[in-house]
Formats: sequence, C-alpha cells, structure tokens
Amino acid sequence: MKKFALTLELKDDPQLIEEYEEFHKVVWPEVLNSITGSGIQEMEIYRVGTKLFMHINANDDFSFERKSTMDLGNAKVQEWEELMWKYQQKIAGAAPDEKWVLMKKIFEL
Repeated sequence: MKKFALTLELKDDPQLIEEYEEFHKVVWPEVLNSITGSGIQEMEIYRVGTKLFMHINANDDFSFERKSTMDLGNAKVQEWEELMWKYQQKIAGAAPDEKWVLMKKIFEL
C-alpha cells in the first residue's frame, strides 16, 4: 500500500470555504469513480483555516501520472476540477501546473 500527503490552500473567503465544504459532502459520482478507479482506496481531506491536507492510501499500482491521464480524458472530472478552482489557490512553491502539492514525510512512529 502507498501513502501520500498533499496540501493546498483555499481562498480566504468564509462563504467560498463554506461552499467548498458543501460540495465535498456530496462529491459527484464520476469524480468518486475516477478516484477509486485510479487505485486510491482511501482519501481524506482535512481543513484548518484556509489550509487543506489530503491523506491518500492507494494500491501498489497507483501513480499520479496515470491518475492525471485518466482525469484528462474524463469531462466530468475536468468540470469538477474547474469548479473547485473557484475555491482553491496555489501554495507558495507550487509548480505552474500543480494544484495539490505532495508533502514530504519527515516523521513516522
């Protein structure tokens, strides 16, 4: 099993943050199918202020490259990503084409 931690910022607007959380109470089925179809077995997103933290457990065959290719071919996932960008913003140091940024693990017990 592979584990990943990613981070992203939300725009600092309480109304937009509330809307973002509402969308995540009922994620579109096509988006959920894309997530599980890529090999992700568990995904959690946490928020404090405008900071988001995503934890992923995926099967050993999972890769972000394969997930990205699958998503580019899925119109509903692209629609979701475009909609979510209304609420999200890049963190400092993110690559030009990067939204969620992979975090470096620095400790494990």
